[in-house]
Order: sequence, then structure tokens, then C-alpha cells
Amino acid sequence: MSQPPKTFHVVRGGAHGLDPGPLRGAVVAIGNFDGVHRGHRAVIAAARKRARKLGRPAAALTFAPHPRQFFKPQEPLFLLSAEREKLRLLSATGLDGAVIMRFDAALAGTSAQDFVERILVEKLGVGAAMIGFDFHFGQNRGGSPAYLAEQGQKLGFAVEVVPPLEDEGRPVSSGSVRAALSKGRVVEAAELLGAPWFVSAEVIHGEKRGRELGFPTANMRLDPACGLKHGIYAVRVAAGDMRYDGVASFGRRPTFDNGAPLLEVFLFDFDGDLYGQAIDVAFIGWVRPERKFDGIEALKKAMSADAAQAKDALRRAGKAFPKLGDI
Repeated sequence: MSQPPKTFHVVRGGAHGLDPGPLRGAVVAIGNFDGVHRGHRAVIAAARKRARKLGRPAAALTFAPHPRQFFKPQEPLFLLSAEREKLRLLSATGLDGAVIMRFDAALAGTSAQDFVERILVEKLGVGAAMIGFDFHFGQNRGGSPAYLAEQGQKLGFAVEVVPPLEDEGRPVSSGSVRAALSKGRVVEAAELLGAPWFVSAEVIHGEKRGRELGFPTANMRLDPACGLKHGIYAVRVAAGDMRYDGVASFGRRPTFDNGAPLLEVFLFDFDGDLYGQAIDVAFIGWVRPERKFDGIEALKKAMSADAAQAKDALRRAGKAFPKLGDI
């Protein structure tokens, strides 16, 4: 008999009202985990290994909103994964759950010592803590990896600092992934992430131009801070239990209106209605930059060529798609 799916526990709370419930005593991997890239996965793997050894649950301890959004709300931050998508990625790593701490003035003002003593020890009762080499915490980022290791030894829990990870000389970091996506380098981003980058959004009604051109599209509005380069991409889509290949345009539609950025996805071999559904769109390959065409016929010719190029990229990519868990 197959094993029933493991429950992924999600606990939320602030610095003064956190109840970890079934995740008390867990071995925690601590970080923001934006995108859950390969560097993050190394920290998570260390937490799972230690948890198995200690016979404890393994959990991610993360923060919402992202600290940069709290300290600089006026500066848009291109998040690689919204909260729900981050949890789906974390769930797929085999963790038992995630503790999402509310990042507010109370947490920002918590000293490094209080973060360790009051949150990690008193509230969470951590069995051990795994962190990346560059993790800092507490008021004014006063707590370093070395400080956490020192406090862990003093207070009775192990601390493991995971060294930096590089990919062909590139640092594996959320910033590196954002930089790759800003240039349309979705294959490079996938190498850093360990799987294609994806977005999840609800399909909305558009201008129906794609249908008139012979390429009906599923349209989605992404976060205004999304820094993905405007252009044409080969994509793979999950809608419910079904997967489809397709070609997508992300941008302002300069041939028509130069409006607000929109993701428009044409699914190959699909005839149905996705309005109101949330679908996952994974970016598999880059086709070309967005450009303005002189007329409809020139645009239609380019769209046919785009579709052919996307199909080729998807064939070469095999079944590439991010591994996502249930939450």
C-alpha cells in the first residue's frame, strides 16, 4: 500500500505571539528562501539530515514580508516566489512544515540575543539550527553565523553553517536568479534554482486579440515588481492535473497599446476555458525580445515562428517542471 501524503504544517505568528504547535522542537533551516534555489536546498537538506538523526521534525523558519520590503517599502522588490508558491516549493523538499514569522517593527527591534533566547529556544524549542554562510539576524543585523553558533553551544542546540554554493563561478543566490531573469536568461535561472522558474496567477479576461489572430491566449497579471525581461518565452503550464506546452509573451504589447505588463500564454493542443483558474507557468526557454511590428500580418508571421521555436526548446528540455508540494 502507498503511504498517505505527509501533512505539511504551516505556522504563522509574530515575535510576541508565536505558537509552533506540531513544529515545536524541530530542526530549523532559517532564511528568507526566496525562490528556494539550490543554495537554500543545501541548508534544507542539512536540516532534514540532522532531524532524522535526532528523531525530530524538520522545518523552515522564514519571514513575511521579506525584510527588504519592511525596511524599504518604497522600493519594489522582485520576489522570485510569492508566499504560497514558496510554501509549495518548501513542501516538495520533504520538510515537515514552515514557521512564517511576521516581520514587523517588533521583530525588527528584537536583539540578536533575544531572537536566540526568546524565539529559537523559548518559543520554538529548536532541536538544531541550519543557516547559510551569510545569514544575519536581530536588530541592525547584529547576529552573525558565528554568534548563533556560539549561542547554540551555550544554550544546548547545534548550529550548522552551510558554505556558499557556486555554479560555474556564479554564486547561487536569489540575487543571481533575479539578475538572470532580468535579462531573459531563464535557462541560467533554472540552473541556479535547480528547476525552471515559475509563476502562479489567475487567468483573466483580455482584449481577445490573440483569438482574432489565431493564437487564443490565457492572460495573467503578474506582480508589478516582476523584473522578468519583456519578451517571448517557451513555457510549460500546469492547470489542475493537466500539463500543457506553450509559448508566452510578457510585456506591454507595443504593436497595440503599450499598456501595463501582461503575461499572455498560448497553449499548444488546447481548446478550453481557463478563466478564473490559477495556473502555474514555468519558463523553459527564451525566444526573442518584445518588439513592435508594422502590421497584423507581420505579427502573425512572427507568432508562428515563435511557436515553432518554443516547441523546439520544449522538446530539448524534456519534462522539465518545478517540483511542487501540496499545502
